[in-house]
Amino acid sequence: MASLSLRGIYKRYPGGVVAVSDFSMNIKDKEFIILVGPSGCGKSTTLRMIAGLEEISEGELFIGDRLVNDVAPKDRDIAMVFQNYALYPHMTVFENMAFGLKLRKVPKDEIKKLVEEAAKILDIAHLLDRKPKALSGGQRQRVALGRAIVRDPQVFLLDEPLSNLDAKLRAQMRTELSKLHKKLGTTFIYVTHDQIEAMTMGDRIVVMKDGYIQQIDSPLNLYENPVNKFVAGFIGTPQMNFIDAKLIMMNGKFTVEFGSEDTKTSRGRKFYVEIPSAKADPEALNYYVDKDVVLGVRPESIHDEESFITSATSGIIEANVDVTEMMGAETYLYLTCEGMPITARVSPRCAARPQDVVKLAIDPNKIHLFDAADEHSILS
Repeated sequence: MASLSLRGIYKRYPGGVVAVSDFSMNIKDKEFIILVGPSGCGKSTTLRMIAGLEEISEGELFIGDRLVNDVAPKDRDIAMVFQNYALYPHMTVFENMAFGLKLRKVPKDEIKKLVEEAAKILDIAHLLDRKPKALSGGQRQRVALGRAIVRDPQVFLLDEPLSNLDAKLRAQMRTELSKLHKKLGTTFIYVTHDQIEAMTMGDRIVVMKDGYIQQIDSPLNLYENPVNKFVAGFIGTPQMNFIDAKLIMMNGKFTVEFGSEDTKTSRGRKFYVEIPSAKADPEALNYYVDKDVVLGVRPESIHDEESFITSATSGIIEANVDVTEMMGAETYLYLTCEGMPITARVSPRCAARPQDVVKLAIDPNKIHLFDAADEHSILS
């Protein structure tokens, strides 16, 4: 098994296009690392550079203590599982899984043993005589994984392997992959644009944007302490609400003010969220007093329960309900508050319907603040 070290990795294409910039991180042996970000952020390119399928323009890549920049893909002891499975249609499942071992001149009896062991782990032993066209999407995905497992590589690279599956099967395969990782005890590097996959599977997550690493952290830390507005908005479903606001001092307390107020017509309303003393960092906040900031509030931190509203001393808002989505275990309210779109994740017992005006309370202990200009986090 192996650790990896990526040191100042760049990928430049002809014409001055830079796909990956200064990618640096150390990956521990047996870690499950997720690269996540929107399309075009450089995550698949990074994976392909680790595999040796893309040339590294600048920087150093170590697998264990071996520099592998100029090592051919077949000699890196890495297995890659692709989005499209890449199975040979004219071969049976057994032949697909055995193909790489045959090329390596592994003895037939050992190939049979390795393939049968992998098939048992993946619960596809009964499919070994079938051809790919006779398999479901989930079964094909297992065969692609099996082909990688039999090689017993130091590192598994998985490039959006679940994106072709339906939602139910994707959820099932997420669990299977997590179990497989623990069973094999191998380093996994997994690329996805689906932040649910990232949050549920990874030991650490690398969030990328425009070729740059934005944050490397555990799922919980990414969720609770995003370093900037991009990470905060990318992680979490539904995504965090962002509200243009101002930080003021009110009654000696740091307070976030937002909303609109027309003094001539008395239309519009201002709302206030007082930052609890235990959460407020005067050193970080003093500079922003009377300046524009962005208030970040996750949908689950906006409450409709009467007990929460009556006990709240600030953060009470009124909003018009545009759409309600009943999800069974919870309800999503899509609202407009003083012209600003807001999403709240509330109890399934919520009786609000479109056109209703509802009173809600923002939990001041759960708010985030971001710099209005460069969008870095001020308060988490």
